[in-house]
Amino acid sequence: QVQLVESGGGLVQPGGSLRLSCVQSGSIFSINAMGWYRQAPGKQRELVAGISTRGVTNYADSVKGRFTISRDNAKNTMYLQMNSLKPEDTAVYYCNRRDYPLYSWGQGTQVTVSA
Repeated sequence: QVQLVESGGGLVQPGGSLRLSCVQSGSIFSINAMGWYRQAPGKQRELVAGISTRGVTNYADSVKGRFTISRDNAKNTMYLQMNSLKPEDTAVYYCNRRDYPLYSWGQGTQVTVSA
């Protein structure tokens, strides 16, 4: 069974930074394109950043230039560096495969941007 464990969220002021981590177990991480998703209250879950097996990255327009996705295949780990955070970034952040079919969702990690 594949498990996804997100960590690194917290409360941060506007303009601040956070670094999220995602560790995958139960499968071969390196063969999957992966992504970071987020879901705010009352909103649909959305893909904010994706990374291919080779490290090619793509970003939603809302985070482009502020967020950086990366992966360490040797550690089965993916990261999301978030800079210049805005209140609109407040959400629960999840990791999963970038492409369908997705794995079962993990618990996610809460990011709250507030003064």
